[in-house]
Amino acid sequence: MANKILIVDDAAFMRMMIKDILSKNGFEVIGEAIDGSQAVEKYRDLQPDLVTMDITMPEMDGIEALKQIKKMDPNSKVIMCSAMGQQAMVIDAIQAGAKDFIVKPFQADRVIEAIKKTLS
Repeated sequence: MANKILIVDDAAFMRMMIKDILSKNGFEVIGEAIDGSQAVEKYRDLQPDLVTMDITMPEMDGIEALKQIKKMDPNSKVIMCSAMGQQAMVIDAIQAGAKDFIVKPFQADRVIEAIKKTLS
């Protein structure tokens, strides 16, 4: 059975890029969210196996959403997505419970490697 993944990013283009990479590699994208509060809601409703979460978003950022998802499901698997130069935020995210992080612009093999490692 394909692993179910929720993609969270405020940029439609980035969501489309990740979705494309995942679909081509046999993963099932079961939902998309455009900000942290939507991510928390969709996580509750969809129960994905893994979440790719952008750090910088309007409304609620990825780190706050990560903390809320972790509170709801301590076993949740979240991979943070960050642009170059957000190292401090990545450290915050890892401390808050993120399993890994991938850097934008995405390299397909790095995305798949992070997801496979996190799911195994």
